[in-house]
Amino acid sequence: MQETMTHSDVVVTPTPITAGEKVTVEYNGLLNQSGANKVYLHAGVGFKDNWRDITDIEMQPKNDGNWTAQLRVNTTDRFNFCFKDCADNWDNNHGNNWSFEVHNGQLYK
Repeated sequence: MQETMTHSDVVVTPTPITAGEKVTVEYNGLLNQSGANKVYLHAGVGFKDNWRDITDIEMQPKNDGNWTAQLRVNTTDRFNFCFKDCADNWDNNHGNNWSFEVHNGQLYK
């Protein structure tokens, strides 16, 4: 069963995240509310400030005014992300970014 995790103006589907699966991130936060005409998902994996495999993905506008992007998370390290616009303004969740645990798909007992 696919679940969704919502953090204020950010929606991540599915949660929990399993390594190797495609994840959808939907955004309707500060940059969107400030009228950004492009929004980028800035994402990586790792712990705290030690991100690696960092990528910037141009998000696509949706009919409801939100922005959406998809990517595959190929590791069990934490999935971290924030957002920026084309003017280099950032929404990093007040310096905390957004962070999700990624599991290997095995059931825990």
